[in-house]
Amino acid sequence: MASGILGQSAPAANTNTTVYTVPASTLAVVNISVVNRGGSAATVKLALSATGTPAADEYIEFDTSIASTSVLERTGVVLQATKNVVVHSSTADTSISVYGLESAA
Repeated sequence: MASGILGQSAPAANTNTTVYTVPASTLAVVNISVVNRGGSAATVKLALSATGTPAADEYIEFDTSIASTSVLERTGVVLQATKNVVVHSSTADTSISVYGLESAA
């Protein structure tokens, strides 16, 4: 099973982007880091979803403002098989890293 960096992305603005999907028959414990590289605040949505288009009840952050050159982190997030980490940002100046451990479920 994998460990370390499980997914990274610098997504386009205003687009749902799946950064990581837990493999079938696998459990993952992850940390999620969203960095704003830009010169102004970014508004971010972060979801743990069954698909690449999150339902309302799948968001863990919604329209959260991240100041210029700042970071939003979520740690110790436990995900079951096939769950997706999906991010949506108001700017193209964000970088997302998902890192942690995968284990057979």
